[in-house]
Formats: sequence, C-alpha cells, structure tokens
Amino acid sequence: MSDPVRVAVIGAGAIAQVAHLPVLRRLPGVEVAAICDSDLGKAQALAGRFEVKETFDDIEEVLKYARPTAVAICTPNHLHEIHIVSALAAGAHVLCERPLALTLAGVERVLQASEKYGRRVMVGMNHRFRSDVQAVRGFLAGGDIGVLQAIRCGWYTFQPSRNLVAWRLRRQEAGGGAFLDLGLQLLDLGLWLAGWPAAKRIAAHTMGQGKDSVEDMATALVVCENGVSLSIDVSWRHMGEAERFWFDLVGTKGSARVQPLRVFKEMHGSITDVTPTGASGRETPFAQSYRAEWTYFLAVMKGDVNAPPPRDQLALHRVLDAIYRSADEGRDVLL
Repeated sequence: MSDPVRVAVIGAGAIAQVAHLPVLRRLPGVEVAAICDSDLGKAQALAGRFEVKETFDDIEEVLKYARPTAVAICTPNHLHEIHIVSALAAGAHVLCERPLALTLAGVERVLQASEKYGRRVMVGMNHRFRSDVQAVRGFLAGGDIGVLQAIRCGWYTFQPSRNLVAWRLRRQEAGGGAFLDLGLQLLDLGLWLAGWPAAKRIAAHTMGQGKDSVEDMATALVVCENGVSLSIDVSWRHMGEAERFWFDLVGTKGSARVQPLRVFKEMHGSITDVTPTGASGRETPFAQSYRAEWTYFLAVMKGDVNAPPPRDQLALHRVLDAIYRSADEGRDVLL
C-alpha cells in the first residue's frame, strides 16, 4: 500500500473552507497534512473542524516541516506567484486558485519555475471539470452543433463592499474586481471550449472603479481571428431574486447551454432537443467540479495523465490585460 499524498492548504479563507478541504478529506489516498494562514487562530479553528493535525502561519515552515507532496494555494491574489514558486522550489506540486499571477510576466515566471524544479503546477479553473461542461465539450468535438460562432455568458452576484475582505477591494493586491473574480473564469472557459483561438479585438467597460479600487460591474466583448466572439457580463451588485449564471454557445447547426444543461440542433429543418438524459448525482456542480479537478490533478502528479504545462494561461492573461486596458482607456484594443 503506497503512502498517501500529503497536501498542505495555504490560506484558510472561504475557498479553502467550502471547496478544497471538504473535497480533500474525502479523496482516497490523500492526507491533508497542514493548514497555513497568517491568522494562526483561523488556521487552528479550521484544522479542528477538518481534523487536520498541523497548523502554521508561515508557508516556509509548512514546506520545511510538513513536507507536503502538493500544496493548494488559496491566498490573496498578489501572493499567488511568490507562494507557487516557493512551493515548487521545495519540491511540491501546486494547485493554485486563479489567477496564477497578477501579470503576464508573473505567469511566465511560474511556468519557468515549474520546469526548473520539475514539479507540476495547475490553475484552479474548476468550471472546466463540471459534468455539464464536459457534456457540451463532447457535443462540440462531435460536430453536433456545427462550427462554434459565439459564446454569450455572465455571472451576477451580490457582494456588498462591507462583506468583502479588504484585499479584494484594492486593485494592487486583487488585480481587479468583479471581472477578475467572476469574468476570468468565464473567459477561460469560453476560450478553452473554443480551442484557444487568437483574440483580435477587445472592447470592455467597467463601473464602480476608482483610481486604486476595483470594479463591481464589467462587460467585455472579445472577437477572435477565426470569427468566434465571446460576450461576458459580470456584476457584484446584482439586486434580484437570486444569483444569476449563464453560459450559452451558438453554433452553425445548434446551440448549447450549461446550468441547466440543454442542447438543441437542427434536424430535417426543425429544432430538436438532444439534451442527454440520465440520473444526476447528489453533488452540486460546484462540489463535483472541485472533486473532479483534484482527481485530475492527482493523476497529473502521478504521471497517469500526460497534461501539458498551463501555457494557455499566457494567452488568457494577454486578453485579460487587454480587457482592463480597453476599460481604462475607453477604446477598443487590437491584439
């Protein structure tokens, strides 16, 4: 019987509490070796809740004394790059919450460190691992909805400033507001499903943004060289009945939607519902996606999956930079 994979969770915030720790404690062959947070009391409270033996308030001590095989980086955005590189240098594989870094150069440094130290790094784009998204990807690959033409997506939540941790409101530390928090995931998902076409023209507008603060609403249009367009609309100020999330794909022969999964195609001159049927599991799409993400990452670590380095994040950050540049300068940006 092989030794368990020892995982250290760095950062004891919301995403560690509601996503990573609940999944990791149930994965076979995995031991949560330690929880680290600059607020040691917070780390200790979380460790008690999830039955984790060791706690630390410094990542260097975790890497030295807990000897993790892998780490989950759940710290504030501006710390991701330095924490990833430290973990890689200590011989640990890294699954980091998005973004990998705040700058394009930072993403490149992370990729170089991964190659230098011979350890894998992955960014936590959990929506890629949703079962409904995987089903849509299968329909795209099979040509069922024809050639992809457009993606229309958005995410509205209600996040009053008083409920957000302070670093999320400072652009220098967060890197951005509602678009970085919500839109980056949609942008990644859209470009990934589209096969990473080169972006050609970007137009964006943000609201609620001061000189050093972040936006709470944003809209972006990305037009790619192959003609595919992505429209993304996000908000932290949604004052409606409930949170809204939509992700629609339009092809030359049909369309698809996630949450709930629906697929339609033209057959003999009429529109036919070809949505797959079957019993859905008890897990929410959120929990299912994180479990699948970790299962995949563990397979990558063990060499069971031949996954390429996440160089697609360089393309993602070029578009992200252009979106904020377009919003800041009030003009279209050509790439």
